[in-house]
Amino acid sequence: MCELYVKADPILYESRSRSLRIRGVVTTLRLENQFWDILGEIAEADGMTTNQLITRLYEEVMDFRGEVLNFASFLRVSCTRYLSQRRAQVPELSVVRSNAG
Repeated sequence: MCELYVKADPILYESRSRSLRIRGVVTTLRLENQFWDILGEIAEADGMTTNQLITRLYEEVMDFRGEVLNFASFLRVSCTRYLSQRRAQVPELSVVRSNAG
């Protein structure tokens, strides 16, 4: 079982920082490359850029919860939830609300 994990390409768990503007404030997020890849996949499925997706997720979690204590961890959990939905073959994979609602 461990071979599945220990044979992972080290580039996947290497961290990378990206700067983006959220609510008018430039911020830097540091995530492992694997999570950036998953966020890119989610964004593409939703017809957005990765930065647009991250901004939308931030706005939605702030609207819903009023705060987010660790946004990077929130994004990692969002990625794992997306993968769980995909694995379960849920018809709707979008992790953000549609603009119609």
